[in-house]
Amino acid sequence: MTAILTVDDSASIRQAIKIALSGEGYAVTEAANGAEGLDKGAAGGFDLIVTDLNMPVMDGLSMIRELRKRPAGAGVPILFLTTESDADIKAQAKAAGATGWLTKPFDPEQLLRVVRKVLAK
Repeated sequence: MTAILTVDDSASIRQAIKIALSGEGYAVTEAANGAEGLDKGAAGGFDLIVTDLNMPVMDGLSMIRELRKRPAGAGVPILFLTTESDADIKAQAKAAGATGWLTKPFDPEQLLRVVRKVLAK
């Protein structure tokens, strides 16, 4: 089963992501902030990580930078799902190792299309 880690400080967003993805057969693990996401992501076993940008404790950009230094996170595709749409921040995310970017509020079908596309590579 394909394992996906979702990292967001909003429990309702994590739940919406989990419902959309688990309904398609993906195993979804949740983390409430970037530090928790880093711990879980660094432990390995994930085929994809979906993360927010703006979170307490550790933001998504810092999490990606740290995760990319770890063997378990070096090659895992990472999607941002955030309210941010600033081109400079998107460029920073890409430079840090982000695979893609979706803007909130999100359409579950759009999320599934992007997830399928990223996992097919």
